[in-house]
This record gives sequence, structure tokens and C-alpha cells, in this order.
Amino acid sequence: MKLSIKWKIFIYMLGFTAVLLGLLWLFQTVYLDEFYKKIKTDELEDACESVIEVIDDENNSTIENTKAIEAIGASFDICIRVVNTYGTDIYATEQNMQCNVHKLRRDQILGLIAEAKLNGGSYRARLENKKHDFFMTDDKGVTNMENILGKDKYENMPKMSDAESIIAVDVVKDATGRELVIMINTIITPVDATVHTLRIQLIYISIIMVILSLVIAIVISLKISKPIIKMNDSAKKLGKGEYDVHFEGDGYKEIAQLSETLNQAAVELSKAEGLQRELIANVSHDLRTPLTMITAYSEVMRDLPGENTPENVQVIIDEAKRLTTLVNDLLDVSKLQAGVMELNAKQYDLTESIESVLTRYSKFLEQNGFTVDFEYDRHIVVEADEDKMYQVIYNLVNNAINYTGDDKKIIVRQRVNGSIARIEVIDSGEGIAKEELANVWERYYKVDKNHKRAVMGTGLGLSIVKNVLKLHRLQFGVESEVGKGTCFWFEIRIS
Repeated sequence: MKLSIKWKIFIYMLGFTAVLLGLLWLFQTVYLDEFYKKIKTDELEDACESVIEVIDDENNSTIENTKAIEAIGASFDICIRVVNTYGTDIYATEQNMQCNVHKLRRDQILGLIAEAKLNGGSYRARLENKKHDFFMTDDKGVTNMENILGKDKYENMPKMSDAESIIAVDVVKDATGRELVIMINTIITPVDATVHTLRIQLIYISIIMVILSLVIAIVISLKISKPIIKMNDSAKKLGKGEYDVHFEGDGYKEIAQLSETLNQAAVELSKAEGLQRELIANVSHDLRTPLTMITAYSEVMRDLPGENTPENVQVIIDEAKRLTTLVNDLLDVSKLQAGVMELNAKQYDLTESIESVLTRYSKFLEQNGFTVDFEYDRHIVVEADEDKMYQVIYNLVNNAINYTGDDKKIIVRQRVNGSIARIEVIDSGEGIAKEELANVWERYYKVDKNHKRAVMGTGLGLSIVKNVLKLHRLQFGVESEVGKGTCFWFEIRIS
């Protein structure tokens, strides 16, 4: 079962909220203690490096070093104690009353110094005070202070609070080469109470966020889905043949563009429906006329003695040929538009082919008073499908014969510009308005909309011309001005 867009948005929003709350719970409660200890440890290391830089600066006086170390302690909220290898204080700053390094005795300090030297001059220890049992642990495991100081000295160590702390011990040399020991202590306050507080806060935050996410998800889903639902309803009407339907897309650029596209599609479908009806009417008219003529003359020849004359037989033959031409043109248009017609391209003389078309028309032209002037300066050779291009020229000339003016004059012009030849077929008819030019290539399209039988042809010629030229990937078009005739043209590359 497919969900609607509003429910999908609702589910995605709710899922996002759940993931966000899960991350908050995870990082603010489960891993808070680990993050806190990691941050305090990093601060301790940064403080050690800062103190070492102060000690190494030979330009600083003792007073300046003291102030700098106090500033470092205040900045990181840590206790710092710098002693010599005998345990005598050189610099010191105490920021916390629970500080451990300032409560250590000389012998305890010497024990830590010895442990640091055994570890390459650096030692890190973690101090825990559980039930007032004082332990020190390093990063590798538990190291009981009793092992370092001895049982007697360990038992005399001061008892600290329950807060955990870390002691860093670094043996370094100052600018004069004197060996000093940096002892830094940071207190890690237990975060159990903080975690408990955060959990209570997160419970309230979770409830608020879930409610807000529900409201926001519902609002967003409705806002986004509403125009889509409206367009879907309009699309259903369009699917039922209601081409006057209007698509409305408000609020979003993509939906507005989609609505414009669908509105344009509705207009084009309406036009296609009208053209289809007109096509059926025109084809029916053109089919009915020759069939009526054939039937009428056949019945006359059958029923009336002496009517079986060559003239009547010729009428039947002419109408049958016209019917055959119409059917062939319909098949050609269907094949071209379906893309199943293939090209048989070869090099041939296009100028000679045009002359052949005009020769074919010569008898008709003489009998009906038409004149065709072919203007060219030389013969040209092109690479194309000769038969189909012959049909293009034939149909353009045929169209010009049907629509030329009272002077019955037609011009066929061949112009060469570099490697491109432009073929023009010009009539002196009434011309075509600019808004109608794009439609003249359609089957049976007529500017005056009043269908009349053409002098020659089937009314499908220009549609065949357009599809053949598109099949050859050639540039073509029509130029016309009302009252000044029309020029159909195409351009082809010379071989």
C-alpha cells in the first residue's frame, strides 16, 4: 500500500525528531562523563605545554613567570606547582581547595619525581578516593601509592574528598639548564547529579519536541500536499477529456512550473483533439469524393447503354489514382511520425532532381496556365535520400500550385552560400498571418478552416515535407506576409 505525500512527510519529520532526541540522550547522559573527562585531560596537557613555554622563555623574570603561571592556572581552573628536584617550590598557584599537589609532603613529591624519571620524564596519575581509601592509578592500570611511597608513608597521606583528580608530573629544564618538575592537578567533579538533571530536562524537551514535530509535520505536509492533490484532481479531469481544466500551483517554484507545463499540455491536447476531428472530417471528405465519383460513373456505365465510353473509364481511373495517392500519403505520414521509415542516403544532383519534378508538372502547367520559373546558377551535388527529397520538392511545388495568386506564377530558387544550398519555393498567393505560420505543417491544416479540395494533392504534402526534412536533420521553415505570398525553404549541405 502506497502512502500519500503528506503521510510520508509526517513520518520523515517524526523520524528526524526521534533520531535527534536519541542523539541528545546518548551524548548528554550516556557519554557525558567520558566527554567531560576527555576535555579535562586535554586541558591538563595544554596547561603543561603552556607552563613549559613560560619556563623556557629566558627573557622572563621570576615575577613575570609567576604571573604567567598564575594566569594559566586561572585560565584552566587548575593547580600548578613547579619545584626543583629536591621538592622545593619555585612557582605555585592554587585554584581549588581540593587540590592534591599542594597537600603532598616532600617525600611524596620525591616519590612522584622518581616515578616520572622512570617513565621518561613524564607521568600521569589518576587519583580516586572511594570510602576514604586513597589510590592513584595511571593509564595502564591501578598503581597503588603504597607501591611508590611505602606502607608507612602511604598511610600518612591526607584524605581527599570524593572528587576524582588527575596529576601530571613533567621533568623539564628551564632556560638556564636547571632541572625543574612541573606538577599540575585538575579536579574532575562527579557528574552524576548533572546527568540526573539533564535527564529530567531531556524528558521535558523530548515531550515538547515530539509535540512540535507533530504540529510542524502536519502543517508542512498539508501545505506541500494540498497543491499536489489539487493538481491530481485536475489531472484526472484532463484524463477524462475535459481539456478546459486549469491547473493551479501556488507556493513553490517547482509546483508552479509543473502547473504551467500541465496547463500547456491541456491546451496542446485540446488542439490535438480538434486537429484529429478535423483530420477525420477532411480524410472522410477526400475519401468520399473519389469513391462517390467511381460509384456514380460505374453505375451509369452499367445502367445506361452507350455510356461505356473511354472518357467515363478515364474518370474512374483518375479517381482511383487519387484515392491511391491519398492512402499512400497517409501511410507515409504515419511511417515518418512513427520513426520507422529509413533513409537511403547517397550522392546525387539535386538541381537535376528539381528539374525532373518540374518536367513532371509541365503538361498540367501548360493546360491550366501556370508558369514555374527555376532560378539557379549551377548544378549542385548533395548527399540525401533522393526519392524522399524528390517527394519534398514535388509536395512544395504542388502546395504552391494550390495557393498561388491569380497570376498563377511560381518561383523555384536555388541559392548557394558557401557549402550550404538553400532551396526556396515561392507563390504569389494571399499569404499567411504570423500567428498561423507554425501550424501550416500540420496535416490538413488550412488558414481559412473551410475545407476545399485541392487542385492537386491530398492535403498531406506539407506534413510529409516536415517529417522528411526532420528525418534528414535539415533546417527548414516558411516566410510569409499577408497579401504578398509565401516562401517555403530548406537548407542542405553541398557534397
